[in-house]
Amino acid sequence: MSTTIPQKTAILLLEDGSVHYGKAYGKTGTTSGEICFNTGMTGYQEVFTDPSYYGQVLIMNSVHIGNYGVKDSDIESGSVKIRGLIGRNLEEQFSRKLAKGSLDDYLKENHIVCIEGVDTRALVAHIRARGAMNCIISSEILDEEALKAVLAKVPSMDGLELASVVSTEKEYELGDPSSVIRIAVMDYGVKKHILQCLVDRGAYVKVYPAKTPPAKLKEFKPDGYFLSNGPGDPAPMDYAIAGVKEILAEKKPLFGICLGHQLLALANDIPTFKMHHGHRGLNHPVKNLITGKCEITTQNHGFGIDPAAVRKAANIEVTHVNLNDESIEGIRVKGQPAFSVQYHPESTPGPHDSRYLFDDFITLIKPNK
Repeated sequence: MSTTIPQKTAILLLEDGSVHYGKAYGKTGTTSGEICFNTGMTGYQEVFTDPSYYGQVLIMNSVHIGNYGVKDSDIESGSVKIRGLIGRNLEEQFSRKLAKGSLDDYLKENHIVCIEGVDTRALVAHIRARGAMNCIISSEILDEEALKAVLAKVPSMDGLELASVVSTEKEYELGDPSSVIRIAVMDYGVKKHILQCLVDRGAYVKVYPAKTPPAKLKEFKPDGYFLSNGPGDPAPMDYAIAGVKEILAEKKPLFGICLGHQLLALANDIPTFKMHHGHRGLNHPVKNLITGKCEITTQNHGFGIDPAAVRKAANIEVTHVNLNDESIEGIRVKGQPAFSVQYHPESTPGPHDSRYLFDDFITLIKPNK
């Protein structure tokens, strides 16, 4: 550990009463949110800027985080979205010549309170056993009872609508306006590289705020619709569920990722549920039931869709399943060009096994042209 990293004491307190002491990193202060973990060894800056992590305190399970610094091209949104960071060794020194600075400076600039020196693997094992819960980190208050009082006021992620908080405030366009493929994107917390994957395939995309009514989308004369990823519980998003139902009535190609996948399910009367501890990492095996092939996927979600309800739905077909726990990872609507996946095929960070899904979406649009 670099001697230049701040050595001030920090404390991590979990909702179940577990307490961990470590060293302060990033901003000095207090932060709270739902604790979760990511098993990826690389791609930490992409993870920290993923809007789907909004409202969460993240454990990075890998022992060394920050050792290649940060740079502008590695971001997935305009700012760091995690509420706090927990690490074993959060490095200040970095080796990448292209990096613009250290992780410590970057987190301070983004006002992120962190703790290092924690046995993250033991902590991850604890979360896997006990399940998701709220936590609080502080490098300014070390009184456990005082922190417990603050933590008791932190709302549960279950029932919390956050997509409209991270969504764009204004419409914007990307790609070639003369393109024959026009896609309307509902931004519930979209990652930059998802949009780039659409533009790279020749699409002209227009991105809309989360609560934009479908009538407004139609003014763009889109050939297809995309439902983005995002944070929070999908069940309270009545505005989005109603909007997806209207979009489905047009019978145009539709593709949803992560939160967008859950909203497609809800629009077809399939309920969602809070997972025990969620899926977050770069190595989750998924089987495509249509092709019979398996792919290694990037994942980040704490909610899922009800497998029993999916299999009872006459108009829904399961297309992908997780090989670790058999959870539903993909569906499509029978008789319509509408499909979704729970994982992240844009794969930043992560393997590129699932990029074909963007090609499949463009292929669905082209016959209509």
